[in-house]
Amino acid sequence: MEEETSFVVVDGVVVPESALLRRERGKRYGSVPGLPDEELADPEELERHVHIEEFGPILALPIKGAQRGVRPAIDETGGVDWGAFGTVDFERSMLAFDKARYKEERLREKLKDVLIMAGTATRHVRVDARRLVLRHLRQGTITLDDIADSDMLALARLHLRIWRIQDEIARLRGVRAKRQQEEFARTFG
Repeated sequence: MEEETSFVVVDGVVVPESALLRRERGKRYGSVPGLPDEELADPEELERHVHIEEFGPILALPIKGAQRGVRPAIDETGGVDWGAFGTVDFERSMLAFDKARYKEERLREKLKDVLIMAGTATRHVRVDARRLVLRHLRQGTITLDDIADSDMLALARLHLRIWRIQDEIARLRGVRAKRQQEEFARTFG
């Protein structure tokens, strides 16, 4: 096995290049004339700025969600620091996931949205007509097909939706209460 040796001319004498010497590589990302390389931004920092610029408006949107719960702290590298909340004792003290409670919370959020839409639609209908039509709609004496005014029809549809969501929330609340009573009876009964 033959090794290739490169030669260098030093003071007019040709000598083999030392194996300890390495060719210095240039900067991968270039440089700016008159500005030291230490003041230039890292490629990761530039990429971070691009992501912030592109996704900033989306990340600034408010998030709907549960008001309770523990949110982990995020350190400067993007890692999750749970602190004391990552311990076994904390996990034991947390309640188990309750599907009915979760669904009830989601329905409450949906109810808020529908109430806002109904509040907007309410402004377009006279008060006395609104009360009369909604009362008869609630009693079942009229249907949606009987309503001719488009604003009143939109309001009636929203109120039917509100009443359905409220009934579902009440049903879920009853299911949760019954389950809690059964667990209480099993534990202490």
